[in-house]
Amino acid sequence: MARKATKEDRIFSPGHYINYSFKRVLDITIAGTALILLSPLFLLIAVMIKIESKGPVFYISYRAGSRYRIFKFYKFRTMVPDADKQVAAMMESNNQYDTNGAGPVFFKVTNDPRVTGLGAFLRNTSLDEIPQLLNVIIGDMSLVGNRPLPLYEAATLTTDDFAGRFIAPAGITGLWQIKKRGNKDMSVEERISLDINYAEKHSVLYDMWILANTPGAMRQKNNV
Repeated sequence: MARKATKEDRIFSPGHYINYSFKRVLDITIAGTALILLSPLFLLIAVMIKIESKGPVFYISYRAGSRYRIFKFYKFRTMVPDADKQVAAMMESNNQYDTNGAGPVFFKVTNDPRVTGLGAFLRNTSLDEIPQLLNVIIGDMSLVGNRPLPLYEAATLTTDDFAGRFIAPAGITGLWQIKKRGNKDMSVEERISLDINYAEKHSVLYDMWILANTPGAMRQKNNV
């Protein structure tokens, strides 16, 4: 009697490696071309950040990506320099995701007071994410995948019910972004469900569909 195929069989199948190869070629080609074309804008944003406020041009943090691999994650800085130190206090009173102190933890704040004036513009237009093209070229991330999580969030998603989201590559855009980005009513469970859905279905064709639908989701309706 034939054994039923498992998720692990699909992950390490020849088709998986073919899909990964095509995906990697697509990532390097698009990310490399975009970096070259956007280099003048890249430099302009860097100068504007330095003029507006003291602190580094880039926000660099450790994130958990595919299979919980930890890497340095790059964005243009959009907040005051000590923003990370305020997370614990804000999580108790301002968190968009209501976790009731139990289960997985995600942190997001509407009209975050830590965001600078220029930072709000960069976030609303998604220009703050341009440096992640470097993460794509390095191989830490893909153009499409599940968002790499801060370590304190990833640490709450290690059970069998949630760990499946980490099968997928970490990405700049993904299913969650085009479905629910900026939606204040989205629950933790709904976001994880979208991540797991992508992890189970991802392919080059699925990625191209998500990329095609990303421009319409780039401008956020809420400052989160």
